[in-house]
Amino acid sequence: MSNELLPLRKAKIAQLVIADDHELARAGLRAMLTGQRGLEVVGEAANGYEALMLCRRLQPDLALIDVRMPVQDGLATCRAIKQECKGTSVILVTIHENPEYLFEALKAGAAGYVLKDISQHELISAVQGVLRGESMLNKELVIRLLQRLANETPQQEEVSPERLSPRELEVLQLLAQGQTNREIAQNLIVSVSTVKIHVEHILAKLGVSDRTQAAVRAIELGLLQTSP
Repeated sequence: MSNELLPLRKAKIAQLVIADDHELARAGLRAMLTGQRGLEVVGEAANGYEALMLCRRLQPDLALIDVRMPVQDGLATCRAIKQECKGTSVILVTIHENPEYLFEALKAGAAGYVLKDISQHELISAVQGVLRGESMLNKELVIRLLQRLANETPQQEEVSPERLSPRELEVLQLLAQGQTNREIAQNLIVSVSTVKIHVEHILAKLGVSDRTQAAVRAIELGLLQTSP
């Protein structure tokens, strides 16, 4: 047997782009992300158009995009990035505690929606969660959005709630609230792998490709229940 040492496999470094028209805001996000293991800020932009150009050129793993920017706002930029840069996830960062903004962000394809007063720990958790393929949303805004929309949106006929099992509906409810697989597993007292299987079934039955689209589709179809 050979005694030759095999080279160590390098851990993948996730590349990030930051877009905000305020230099101080960009500096704050950069400071919170710089030096974090597995993360690297590779570009910054001062408006939505610049952000889109950066993402086209760099194809980053994740873009942190301000909602309100000149030239092209964050929602339009998010939609364009999701269309043109399939491997780039988007987290929208905003000062607006408005559930309507959240809904528009979800429809635009954002995987995360966080407020600008977020702590460093919360930001890193959101970034890491999105990089794992999870939706990271401000839970208070999600609950307000569900309370506003779940009973207002008439159920469409293309997909019937009966197509989802009672357990899948439970998982969908928690998923739409922005809970991670681990949080859902803890709430339902099941394993994380079981939750992953339920999520895969939900995505297939709703005809969507990710958790964010599943949340939007669930709201559109009236599949979610609001708290009493």
